Amino acid sequence: MKGMDSLAYITVKESPSLRGTVQISGAKNAVLPIIAATLLAEGISVIKGVPNLKDVQVMVELLACLGAKAELKGDSLFVDASHITSVEAPHELVNKMRASFLVMGALLSRFQRAKISLPGGCAIGSRPIDLHLKGFEALGATVNIIDEGLQSGYIEAHAKEYLQGGKVYLDFPSVGATENILMAASLTPGVTVIENAAEEPEIVDLANYLNNMGARVRGAGTNTIRIIGVEKLHPIEYTVIPDRIEAGTFMVAAAMTKGDVLVENVITDHIKPVIAKLTEIGCTIEEYDNAVRVIGPEVIKSATIKTMPHPGFPTDLQSLFMALLCIAEGESTVTETVFENRFMNVPELIRMGADIEINGETAIVNGVSKLYGSEVVATDLRAGAALIISGLVAEGATKIRNIYHIDRGYVDIVGKLSKLGANISRVED
Repeated sequence: MKGMDSLAYITVKESPSLRGTVQISGAKNAVLPIIAATLLAEGISVIKGVPNLKDVQVMVELLACLGAKAELKGDSLFVDASHITSVEAPHELVNKMRASFLVMGALLSRFQRAKISLPGGCAIGSRPIDLHLKGFEALGATVNIIDEGLQSGYIEAHAKEYLQGGKVYLDFPSVGATENILMAASLTPGVTVIENAAEEPEIVDLANYLNNMGARVRGAGTNTIRIIGVEKLHPIEYTVIPDRIEAGTFMVAAAMTKGDVLVENVITDHIKPVIAKLTEIGCTIEEYDNAVRVIGPEVIKSATIKTMPHPGFPTDLQSLFMALLCIAEGESTVTETVFENRFMNVPELIRMGADIEINGETAIVNGVSKLYGSEVVATDLRAGAALIISGLVAEGATKIRNIYHIDRGYVDIVGKLSKLGANISRVED
């Protein structure tokens, strides 16, 4: 797939106001756990609306390593998990993407055992997996972390005799831990209760998928989820929700360029914090059944942003909004409470002329009249997108390297922005 070579880069030049219509792809953060959940049922599952992303391809490779047959045709993924031959997820795949750790819950639920390498992914914080393991242990699993020998860095989990429903309280409403425990509990006898569960729309989408397979999940979207284990799940055809983070990215791009963009294939309930903040900084927002129109202001007002677990302001859009506030009028504050390393993009924005000062988990952003093109590095997925939209308003040309991060979360972002009038190109060096 394009972007696997770290020498590839994106060049963005100062562009006119973005105008037109953009179609949002299926949600990366929803489709990855759903792909893992296909392991829970024998037979052929069909997932529709699948974004053709690097992360999705890694997940498909991982399923193949486990013995499943998985094939992506257009935006439909066909998975036959009838004959799983391994319950071990290898380091070379899990290390590429943190979400691949989600197969552990599904394998443990169906086969009573699993062996997974410690996960990789964007270096935006520690994101420990202890909450996942706490959940498995609450269901009666024995968990061992191997820290020596050839298998060092692997985690083994297995049922002592059999798994049984239990209660688990998450110290933090972790999305990944909630998803993994959901899958682990689906085929586990008894009742499992997850307290302080994550409430993100992607959790609801996974629960809907599981329920359509025959699971008994109640309370998804609230902080308490109750799962009654069933004996068997069956494969289904399912369409994933649209990507609220991609939608937010194009909404911010419209605002930043004083544009007028209709963002289609969105669920507006999923982006309420985005709509509220864009309205606050001066945008005109029009909401429709499955679309939202963003008209950027002549003058961007300052704002205060604090990331929180859903339904608060999403951490995945913090980098984008920080870029927007770099050219706002006055002083803004951005406080990051979810991931401690979400400010890694700040030096790159400063390289472009931004005035940002970091004090602990808060960044003070003093708006400047102009950003300037520079050679910058995408430090993670969302930071890379923030640098792209910054380049749209920066004088001169901006060259962005390490774009493999961007490929992990955006389907053809260069093509979509180009159709809106952006002066942007990609070079496979």
